[in-house]
Amino acid sequence: MRLLQFGDSMLPVGSFSFSNGLESAIQQGIVHDPDSLERFVRTATRQSATTDGIALLEAFRAARVNDPARIWRADHAVFLRKLNEEMRTMTVRMGRKLAEMAVKVLDASDVGEWLSAIKRGETPGTYPVGQALVFATLDLEERDAFAVHQYGLASMMLGASLRLMKIDYLDAQAILYRINGEVEADYERVADRSLDDMASFSPVIDVLAAVHVRARVRLFMN
Repeated sequence: MRLLQFGDSMLPVGSFSFSNGLESAIQQGIVHDPDSLERFVRTATRQSATTDGIALLEAFRAARVNDPARIWRADHAVFLRKLNEEMRTMTVRMGRKLAEMAVKVLDASDVGEWLSAIKRGETPGTYPVGQALVFATLDLEERDAFAVHQYGLASMMLGASLRLMKIDYLDAQAILYRINGEVEADYERVADRSLDDMASFSPVIDVLAAVHVRARVRLFMN
């Protein structure tokens, strides 16, 4: 039940406010139908697995052995790999809201310490690290934490697609189903990697996120 609650795509931490570059992709014609949408979302989730996903697993394991310095390193690693302002804003805004919610709902001391460090400016407070701490507090499995993160990203983007383009909700659900089926393979691919192995190459997504910051017409936040 805790997995369902904290893995809910409607968890009120602000993910509904961002499109992860999808709005610009649609405006620029890169995404224009279900096939191009699926390719775009799949690219985002695969890049997430090899960056945020690795840091999430590292932070989760660090929380299990009560190693705050290791958690902070994972947090900084996520933040420093966000190449543009919009992605940095998204991850720290959602991370902080998740921490505040966890402190109030779970009375989670580890998350409370992390939130205090965020407020002191000692660590940025990224969303995947927040998820790791919440799931470690709940004594759930690291596979579940990783799966929730990947699902949340795909769900966020596909939810945005329903508001941004002409697409049947059935097509969106079919895309989500197929991408969810790849999460186990993504976990196996990165489970043994370290923070030094975090890497991504998605220049089109990076450029689109930068374009979105200066867009004159926007439905989603930058």
